[in-house]
Amino acid sequence: MWDWEFAYSILPKLLKVVDVTIEATLSGFVLAALLGMLLAFGRRSKRKPIAWASGLVVEFIRSTPLLIQLYFLYFALPFYGISLPAFTVGVIGLGLHYSTYLSEVYRAGIENVPRGQWEAAIALNFSRSQTWMRIILPQAIRPVVPVLGNYLITMFKETPLLSTITVVELMQTAKMIGSQSFRYLEAFTIAGFLFLLLSYLSAIWVRRMELRLEQK
Repeated sequence: MWDWEFAYSILPKLLKVVDVTIEATLSGFVLAALLGMLLAFGRRSKRKPIAWASGLVVEFIRSTPLLIQLYFLYFALPFYGISLPAFTVGVIGLGLHYSTYLSEVYRAGIENVPRGQWEAAIALNFSRSQTWMRIILPQAIRPVVPVLGNYLITMFKETPLLSTITVVELMQTAKMIGSQSFRYLEAFTIAGFLFLLLSYLSAIWVRRMELRLEQK
């Protein structure tokens, strides 16, 4: 049976770690956005070894579960002398994993820029960096913002996997409360509601961003 008194008593503990979940999501997303852009450039490179290596990285990471990647980073790297805090490993794991998906999103956006825009940049004597920064990227990224937002929300919902490498985030805290009190119903229900609420608010924010970009 649901116990309201117990639910109220554990709410502060769960709210206290929400910022850890949000911080891991946002940090992982920033890393994924940067690495994804590099991978997208790499796959479009005219130098075949770079394009081939970038494609191999994307396919390898996309073909293996995020959980295995987190285990490898946290448990295997110390054998090679690289020991990182669990939170850092979680951010790196999320960033690496989702960079491969974001790279494909960027690539699709870049390839949708009309060929005439490239030719116009050449006609205006723009340098390569000016072409990318002032013409191509603004047109490539704007249409894919909703997709990037969807990946941000998906990443947020994947953060409970970080509990497997001892990151004390929302889900891990709910588990700890359940194991200590033998009352899992309230802990997991509140955790699920917080995930739902934050995902919903994120979706609204992404939609507003999308509308704002459409108006420009």
